[in-house]
Amino acid sequence: MTAHISTADAKAFTIKTFEIENFRLQSGTVMPAVTIAYKTLGQLSPQRDNAVLVTHGNTSGPQMIDPGGSTGEGSWNELVGPGKAADTNRFFVICPNMLGSSYGSTNAASIDPKTGTRYGPRFPDITVGDIVATQRLLVDDLGIEKLVAIVGPSYGGFQGFQWAVDYPGMMRGIAAVVTSPAVPRERAEGNVARLLATLSQDPNWNGGDYYDHGGMLESMIQIRSATLKTYGIETRLRTTMSDPERIEAAVRAEAKRWAESFDANSLITLARALRGFDVTAQLGQIKSKVLYVLSRTDKLFPPELAASVMPALKAAGVDADYFLLDSEYGHSASGLDAHKWAPRLRQFMESL
Repeated sequence: MTAHISTADAKAFTIKTFEIENFRLQSGTVMPAVTIAYKTLGQLSPQRDNAVLVTHGNTSGPQMIDPGGSTGEGSWNELVGPGKAADTNRFFVICPNMLGSSYGSTNAASIDPKTGTRYGPRFPDITVGDIVATQRLLVDDLGIEKLVAIVGPSYGGFQGFQWAVDYPGMMRGIAAVVTSPAVPRERAEGNVARLLATLSQDPNWNGGDYYDHGGMLESMIQIRSATLKTYGIETRLRTTMSDPERIEAAVRAEAKRWAESFDANSLITLARALRGFDVTAQLGQIKSKVLYVLSRTDKLFPPELAASVMPALKAAGVDADYFLLDSEYGHSASGLDAHKWAPRLRQFMESL
């Protein structure tokens, strides 16, 4: 397996790409070529000891750390940047796009080198461990032996926990936010089934080979609108508007912006990757400090989770701390109410 890095251009916040040849998945399947897109902020120190990995949510990407970046999970621009909790005057922040995602990394819309055509529904099954393994190769290629921290919300938190058990000596801390160290199998299977049920009703679906059949825009807007409502978008919109029709139109407009850039097969790929995600039996392998953050109004990862996760971490001998984010913004709270937990994140970063 070989890898190399290239940069699209010299502008700030440019997407860089990391190429991996013959990447072996946990299933045993070998992908001949994998591209991982990523962004960086700040400068890597001469000792290469100031790197922080920011891992993004299910439907966002490296734009999560852009100034003004907009994602359903909320932009982390208030947390990452000069003088902020993840202070880019001190830290070199790397935000990689997940394998299988739609913002520059190899995914189902990419060309399969073996066939010369898009992977489509034939994209191989991947795991959170595979996603993290590509990031480990990127970090290695940058000459970084140990990360200061891994910080991320939602699916990004899954990646943080996976990193901590797969490569326990590689980071001093993880901040896992609005997330959990496990996804119940039935919940993961249910998510996949619901996505397929909606997408397969689309007249353009064609078994997942919809790229030359008009695409999946309307179905993706429908899926995204429902997701944004689960995340708490209506609460946010009600701060500036009261008419239900205007709110619904604003939800649809935001959903459409996302749907125009995200591939339906990527949703399925990332949902399938969670079917076996459960690191609770491996918590004893964690050597880093852990900051676990939940949002009071999050329907996806309710604060009640802390009652099982925190004792499990403590029982495993993990140096873990918990913070409850008192927010009305549900699953989007980590970005939309960033100021409410930024001091706690800053304190955590300084403790490392």
